[in-house]
Amino acid sequence: MSSAAPAPNAGAILARLDRLPATRHIWIMVALLSLGGMFEFYDLFFTGYVVPGLVRAGLLANVSLAIFTGPALFVAATFGGLFIGTFVFGYVADRYGRRTIFTWSMLWYSATTVIMAVQTTGTGVCLWRLIAGIGIGVELVTIDTYLSELMPKDIRGRAFAINQAIQFLIVPVVALAAYLLVPQAPFGIDGWRWVVLIGSGGAIVVWFLRSGLPESPRWLINQGRLAEAEAVTAKIEAAVRADLDGAPLPAPAPHEVEKTEPLGHFSEIWVPPYRGRTIMLMVFQFFQTFGFYGFAAWVPTLLIAKGITITTSLQYSFIIAIANPFGPLLATAFADKIERKWQLVAAAVCIAVFGVLFSQQSVVPLLIVFGVLITLSNNILSYSFHAYQTELFPTRVRARAVGFTYSFSRISTVFASFIIGFFLKEGGVTGVFLLIAFAMLMVVLSIGILGPRTRDLQLEQISH
Repeated sequence: MSSAAPAPNAGAILARLDRLPATRHIWIMVALLSLGGMFEFYDLFFTGYVVPGLVRAGLLANVSLAIFTGPALFVAATFGGLFIGTFVFGYVADRYGRRTIFTWSMLWYSATTVIMAVQTTGTGVCLWRLIAGIGIGVELVTIDTYLSELMPKDIRGRAFAINQAIQFLIVPVVALAAYLLVPQAPFGIDGWRWVVLIGSGGAIVVWFLRSGLPESPRWLINQGRLAEAEAVTAKIEAAVRADLDGAPLPAPAPHEVEKTEPLGHFSEIWVPPYRGRTIMLMVFQFFQTFGFYGFAAWVPTLLIAKGITITTSLQYSFIIAIANPFGPLLATAFADKIERKWQLVAAAVCIAVFGVLFSQQSVVPLLIVFGVLITLSNNILSYSFHAYQTELFPTRVRARAVGFTYSFSRISTVFASFIIGFFLKEGGVTGVFLLIAFAMLMVVLSIGILGPRTRDLQLEQISH
């Protein structure tokens, strides 16, 4: 009489997942998640590009809410939706699963973006922009959480770097699409509507590719679904083994486990050791947006303030934008070799230094050089914090904690444009970059003092 198979063991499953080498199958999973994120980035970055088309169509002429009028209301609606998505609904991936929310938030974004594209009033456009932003916010949190839990510990950094590089490839694409379409009206339809619809259509294509993505074994373990976690891990192992032509996989090492609880409580992020990490990320997220969006969104205006014409400034801005994917690609060389917190600190220092040097230039080639260096530094900062924030909390509250702390960057972005506009008016380009330098100092202090180490550690070790 044959004996029953032993019950799956959580520690053994996690050990098997963390020992996997970086093969073709692992990178395919990264690419599929990144393609989903690519269209979220498309939607995020077209915000500034479609505003001229909305203004030209007269849709933003008579809309206002409190201090936000016209274009400012459209931008505020975008980041207001992102704030609601991350702050209010960040927890849904903890409750319903990473794969499920990855899929449904993408459908949410696609459907609401199509509805926004057919609106005929400014109020309708801004309302549906807000609603679409909620789906984007949920999706961005889910992708980060999903990726950190699927990746073996030795390549988490590189996985996030590749993820961000793929996502940032869309930035020059949306800039080019807006350049070609916004001034036109193909088939009698306003160009800005075409730009919006392209993004929603692409997301539907990616939705059909989701079949290549498994549910997170870590999330399944927390739900008490050990048999499913075992099956998912075995399937990933089989695909990796096939990539290695049947060669044996490395032996699993001893692995820690977390408290298995289907859904953690918000109060958990306010007790040690998570309280310090939560406060650190709140401060970091609030200030990092001044460096990232403060430069990326204001490049044309800053160049004009340096005496460059509007047309030429847009051309130079496009050249600088091309650098976006190369920051994370550059980071693949050191992503898992240098402690994550020090990568963040170094990137913030570079943004401050290159920003001040940019503000002192009057020669076009040097403006472009320092603009590219700021962009590279910004995107190394972006890749590293997306990886770092997901490493600091246990599986049961990972999405909730990341969503809550990430929401501080969304709300600060709503007001950053007003603050940067004030500094540009009062202090010129130098004033703007002194503001950014101060914001980067706050980043350095928060991460440098309070940030724990995470390199080459199991997620469960970090959470302990």
